[in-house]
Amino acid sequence: MPLHMTALDWIVIAAYFGLLFVLTWWAIQSSKDTADDYFLAGRNLGWVVVGASIFASNIGSEHLVGLAGSGATSGVALAHYELHAWCLLVLGWMLVPFYIRSRVYTMPEFLERRFSAASRWVLSLISLVAYILTKMAVGIFAGGVVFGTLLPELRLELGGTVFNSFWIGSVLVVVLTGLYTVIGGLRAVAYTEAVQTAVLIVGSVVLTFFGLSKLGGWGELRAVIDPDMFNLWKPLIPPGVEGTWAPVKEAGRMAWYFNTNYPWVGMLFCAPIIGLWYWCTDQYIVQRTLGAPDERHARRGTIFAAFLKLLPVFIFIIPGIIALALARSGRVPGLAGMVDATGRVVPSVAQAAFPLLVQHVMPVGLRGVVVAGLLAALMSSLAGAFNASATLFTIDFYRPLHPGASQAQLVWIGRVATTVMVLIGLLWIPVIQGARGLYEYLQGMQAYLAPPIFAVFFFGVTLKRLNAAGCLTALIVGFLLGLFRLVVDTPVTLRLAGYEQGYPSGSLLWIVNNTYFQYYSLMIFLISSAVLIAVSYATSRPPERQLVGLTFATVTTEQRRESRRSWTASDVAASGLVLLLIAAAYLYFTG
Repeated sequence: MPLHMTALDWIVIAAYFGLLFVLTWWAIQSSKDTADDYFLAGRNLGWVVVGASIFASNIGSEHLVGLAGSGATSGVALAHYELHAWCLLVLGWMLVPFYIRSRVYTMPEFLERRFSAASRWVLSLISLVAYILTKMAVGIFAGGVVFGTLLPELRLELGGTVFNSFWIGSVLVVVLTGLYTVIGGLRAVAYTEAVQTAVLIVGSVVLTFFGLSKLGGWGELRAVIDPDMFNLWKPLIPPGVEGTWAPVKEAGRMAWYFNTNYPWVGMLFCAPIIGLWYWCTDQYIVQRTLGAPDERHARRGTIFAAFLKLLPVFIFIIPGIIALALARSGRVPGLAGMVDATGRVVPSVAQAAFPLLVQHVMPVGLRGVVVAGLLAALMSSLAGAFNASATLFTIDFYRPLHPGASQAQLVWIGRVATTVMVLIGLLWIPVIQGARGLYEYLQGMQAYLAPPIFAVFFFGVTLKRLNAAGCLTALIVGFLLGLFRLVVDTPVTLRLAGYEQGYPSGSLLWIVNNTYFQYYSLMIFLISSAVLIAVSYATSRPPERQLVGLTFATVTTEQRRESRRSWTASDVAASGLVLLLIAAAYLYFTG
């Protein structure tokens, strides 16, 4: 059933794109053709724009498509990731002072000042791989899912090849986003993301309201859905196999000893590693704080973003659960395909839970608001990835090799690099299509790439004895361990010839492929940390002059005073309120 849009819906969407065009045009007119302005918006973003931009960059396609789909299949299990809003407070209070004082463009550049140029190069390479395989590919794929659900009859024939609505939507999202990202730089990205945040929140809240109304309210939702779907803490061992160490057949593949539905040990001890890496050291997020004029605006931006980050549990995960409830109750026949004859969820259909709700629940005239919100999420996450990738490649690879390059040349190279990486992201989409779910794919990829980066940043600012040799070795070892897991997993995910049933049971590759991704991530972190510390202490101390202002032990008295002047009691109170709200959410969803 295709989506029936009214004239009012199209007017709302047209108004949305018109506003984006005006903001982009303003950004172009007010910008300068310099690297500082293109990549960091002239370091002149206020805290509201910083916070809204962080939220919009994070809340992208993987949330609207993937997180809602995971809500339908796994309940609130993934709310752990969303309740990592406290990580933004760690960024604002612990790391922002180091970043702002250093006046760097990128996170690898900061790592070079703390350790070495080689560490910077390796981190840049890992980050670019991560952006292509996660943010870009996931954003493009999610755009295809949305268009494939809402406009399934869309077709285009070129040279005898027929492209369906999935591929048309994927390419269209890339082109539309690339236009204002490549031309306008971070200034255009940040200000359009501030608008997209408002559209995204309003659209998602409206959809949640109408979904609950169709179902009969929150009480009816709790009555229809299994109570365990509202429990954050999933068992370590799958139900029915307690007391045995036999592998468990699940979803067509083997689950190595552990529940694949987010067991509590993984969420409690492993997920924070990914959260702290993402929120505190990832160029994609931190670049927004680097665009602030000073430490105060950067910190307040992170606090504001932390408040906004509490919303996804209720406007993305809950709509997924609502869609499942409507499917099981039969109140919306168009959602019946989400479950089989026994009432069990069908993951491949549930992945499109959010756009399915838009299609079958939203009243005529308001669909345009929610579709605009969908587009806002798709475009904001991609825009952030495009700009961050351009910054990394240009500043960390091209400029060191071409120190005499003009500002205009740096901007041009950034635009070309973005275009090339987008094309690579398009080629990776088949791997995502073979994955268990969009959000599961995203978390798995990040889990394999993030641990060594988290280790070198957090230990780097807390232990001044760590040196360049330790950092470089830890990054390389951790990256190779993550890459090994990806190489092992990919043939099975793609169901390549000879790998339809996976690896021979009990073999080393079988164990690697079937070890729960969070535990494998924890293993990478422990090995990387051990290598970082061992190699550092086995080699010479770093020069004391190199460490000034880059570790807690070497911050000068004047730097401490300047940082203290940047915050007030209201900043502390707001941060405390964020922590209280997180605690309240954990208490409510503990059953």
